[in-house]
Amino acid sequence: MLFALILVSYLAVFELDGFGNSIDLIQAKRPEHLSVWFDQEGNSLSKATIISLLAWGLGYFGQPHILARFKAMNIAANSHRARQIAMTWSGLSMLAAVCIGLFGFALVGGAEALADPERIFMVLIDQLLPSVLAGICLAAILAAIMSTADSQLLVSASVLTEDIYRVLNNKSLSQMHLVWVGRILVIVLALLALLLAQDPESSVLDLVAYAWAGFGAAFGPVMILSLFWRNINRAGAIVGIISGACTVVIWKQLSGGVFDIYELLPGFIISMISIIVVSKFTRPPEDKVLEMYDIYKQRLSADH
Repeated sequence: MLFALILVSYLAVFELDGFGNSIDLIQAKRPEHLSVWFDQEGNSLSKATIISLLAWGLGYFGQPHILARFKAMNIAANSHRARQIAMTWSGLSMLAAVCIGLFGFALVGGAEALADPERIFMVLIDQLLPSVLAGICLAAILAAIMSTADSQLLVSASVLTEDIYRVLNNKSLSQMHLVWVGRILVIVLALLALLLAQDPESSVLDLVAYAWAGFGAAFGPVMILSLFWRNINRAGAIVGIISGACTVVIWKQLSGGVFDIYELLPGFIISMISIIVVSKFTRPPEDKVLEMYDIYKQRLSADH
């Protein structure tokens, strides 16, 4: 995926006779595209939009498919290297994706020239690459989809199997039984996702933004407070997850004024407040939990 993004953005610049000429073309057609303070229509960004865009970063704290990989590390010290790798490839891929949007606009003629602007990557591949390389780069789109989709399906199925089905039925269920339950749930969740994707009016970005907000608001505050606040307890965590997710769903249905702010931010704030308040007024964590937390902090201090 990273190879395809960088290659296509480079070829688009080459086709436009260099980076400087590419910028000049964009400047001549739609100069607002080169400013972070204007939208694609040339209108100044509102305060709500700026706050919403900044709030996107909060979603990273609650993404199960990302957190599961960090939790799977067998050596805690590897987290430093993982952070460096993740930030490097994410930065490069996002920068290349922005370049594809900008230079694709200059090369193709803008969003109005396409029936679906989200297909600009595929349009550029068709114009700039021979068939063999085009096929490889098109496969990169599927790689991007599958790298997230399979992780989301597996994490969701695992949670439903281990944390709900196993607890509600019998904790002594055989491993093979749980494996088959997990497989069935993967199929069920995939079919539900397929039904949601049938809406012709929805865009990929809208669906991703909604899911990103839900995960970020539900699990992000719990993760942060679990790492940096000693007194978070089970009741606070449960209330925080529920309140964050419900806030996102309700906020999404409203519009106008403050409700134009991206639903992740209010969901995150309400979840954080709920965790702190409930944890303070309910039973504190067990001694063994506090002992584990203290050990974690000691190891963290030793690593630094």
